[in-house]
Amino acid sequence: MKAIIIYDSLYGNTEEIANSIAKGIGGEVKVVKVGEAKAAEAGSYDLMLIGSPTQGGKHTVAMKTFLDSIPEGALKNKSAAAFDTRLTTKLLKVFGYAAGRIHDDLKGKGANLVAPAEPFYVSKGKGLALVDGETERATAWGKAIAAKIK
Repeated sequence: MKAIIIYDSLYGNTEEIANSIAKGIGGEVKVVKVGEAKAAEAGSYDLMLIGSPTQGGKHTVAMKTFLDSIPEGALKNKSAAAFDTRLTTKLLKVFGYAAGRIHDDLKGKGANLVAPAEPFYVSKGKGLALVDGETERATAWGKAIAAKIK
């Protein structure tokens, strides 16, 4: 299985989650920051995972631009999933989260979504550090997705 994880990261947390997911998937996995990803190559992977920090209830502008640039039909019958990093506060629930919006964008491009949008949590009290255990949970999530694809 050929997989790619495309992420954006402002504080390094989403990048850390992306690398942990890749460890769980194993095999041939490319981890790429969104600015280095090529939308035209999106369909050349068996599995695509997209992740972004939640900023103002959505994904970053760079991630939105990337997703909008994926050619129509490029993800048809391709496996995909979305994830984000977000604060643990319930106040943000009012505005929404990045993963749900990414999930919808992938579905709109024809992708076969193999998992619900997955949140990974950061704690404001720790200077926006990942909550303990999130990298391990990301690795387990990657393993679970890989098992569904194989």
